[in-house]
Amino acid sequence: MSERHPIISVTGSSGAGTTTVRHTFERIFRREGVDAAYIEGDAFHRYDRAAMREVMKQAEAEGNRHFSHFGPEANLFAELEETFRSYAETGTGRTRHYVHSDAEAECWGVPPGHFTEWTDLPPTSEVLFYEGLHGALVTDEVNVARHADLKIGVVPVINLEWIQKIHRDREKRGYSTEAVTDTILRRMPDYVHYICPQFTATDVNFQRVPLVDTSNPFIARWIPTADESAVVIRFRDPRGIDFPYLAAMIDGSFMSRANSIVIPGGKLDLAMQLILTPMIMRLVERRRRLV
Repeated sequence: MSERHPIISVTGSSGAGTTTVRHTFERIFRREGVDAAYIEGDAFHRYDRAAMREVMKQAEAEGNRHFSHFGPEANLFAELEETFRSYAETGTGRTRHYVHSDAEAECWGVPPGHFTEWTDLPPTSEVLFYEGLHGALVTDEVNVARHADLKIGVVPVINLEWIQKIHRDREKRGYSTEAVTDTILRRMPDYVHYICPQFTATDVNFQRVPLVDTSNPFIARWIPTADESAVVIRFRDPRGIDFPYLAAMIDGSFMSRANSIVIPGGKLDLAMQLILTPMIMRLVERRRRLV
C-alpha cells in the first residue's frame, strides 16, 4: 500500500460485470479531475489465444481437464504483483493490452487474440486502476492484495454470473452455448481456489442477486435486468460508513447485517457514486498533500 501512489483494484470473475464498474470509476475520475492510469487483468495472461488453445489441448491429453485462465499456470502472477509493487513505490510500472475483437484490433494495431508490446505506465498519474480476475490474489508465492489501497469485489450470484458470461461470449465473441459451458466447467476448480478467496480480502463487495428465476442459467434467454435484481453491498470494515445517509439517499434500501446494505438493482450506479467517491478522494487528497 502506498500514500504517494495509491492503487485501486476491481476484481471479479469473467462475466461478473467488472467492466461496468470500471465505467463508473472512469466517470468519477473524470468528474473529480483525477489522473488515473489503467491496467487490465487480461494483460497478465501467459498465452495469446492460439497458444492457449494448444496448451489446453496438451494439458487435456495429459489428463488435466481443468487448465484455465483462472489458475497460475495460465497467468503471470509474479509480473502482476511486480507491476503493483513498482507502482506503489515509484508511480509507474509495465503493462500491455490483450486485443479481444476486430474493433480493438483497429485501435491497437494488433490482431485479435494477441497482446500489444509491454509499455511503461505514464509517470504522471495520481492513481492506478486495475480491473480483472486477480486484483486481490493471495497465494503461497504471490500477494497482489497487499499492494492495493482500495479493493472492490464484483460478485453476482453464480447462476447470474454464468448467464452474463454465456450471453456475452455468444453475442460479442461468437462462441456457442456448449463452448461457453465447457469453459465454465473447466474453470471450476481454479474458480474455487483462486477467484472466490479474493472476496474475503476486498474492502467492499457488490453482489447482484436476481429476483427472477435463474435456476437453469444454460437455457436463460435474457439476462435479468437491473430492475429485476437487488444488490448486496458488504463492507469488510463498516466503521466510518454512514449507513443512515446511504439509506436516506437510496430509496428501497435496507440493512441486512451490521456491515451490509441491500439496494434495488437499478440504484447500483448511484450507490457506487455515493460510496466510492469519498473513498477515492481520500486516497487522492492524501497523495496530493504529500506531493
